[in-house]
Amino acid sequence: MDRRKAEAAIEAILFATGDAVETEKIAAAMEQDVETTEKLLRHLCDRYREEDRGIELTEIDGAWQLCTKKDFYEYLIRISKQPRKLVLTDVVMETLSIIAYKQPITKLEIEKIRGVKSDHAVNRLVEFNLIKEMGRLDAPGRPILFGTTEEFLRHFGLRTLEDLPEMDTVQMEDFKAEAEEEVEAKVEI
Repeated sequence: MDRRKAEAAIEAILFATGDAVETEKIAAAMEQDVETTEKLLRHLCDRYREEDRGIELTEIDGAWQLCTKKDFYEYLIRISKQPRKLVLTDVVMETLSIIAYKQPITKLEIEKIRGVKSDHAVNRLVEFNLIKEMGRLDAPGRPILFGTTEEFLRHFGLRTLEDLPEMDTVQMEDFKAEAEEEVEAKVEI
């Protein structure tokens, strides 16, 4: 294994574990001797310092850990103070599903499919950065078109929208029939 690849492997190990890892354990994982591993770690440490990176490689009692440089702590404090609780209720998930499969889509179209107002669900999805404005529909009032974001793909472990599961057509027909029955029941009341 060449030096660049070995250093990349060390980075992967340290990043994935998140904690300090003993030199011996890193060497064993990479199937190489401790002395070679130590040299790679020291070279990687020097590289981070020379390149003035946001992270540094720190030695802690014979173990190594990737850490944030102290110069950047203020940014970590700012980001940690931002509320970011991602709770996807059934209503929000239902709205997100509609947007994912029908995008770009307007709020009115979402509400027509759901049969109820969707302002809160759409606002939550925008707040969580799972959907965004994709433009405006060329129609009276120029309603906003919504679509999913890269964060949506990351959050659900998708590479592209083509990776979305196929919809079961029989189940979709059942849902459609139920929705139509609900609409008719509301009209009769």
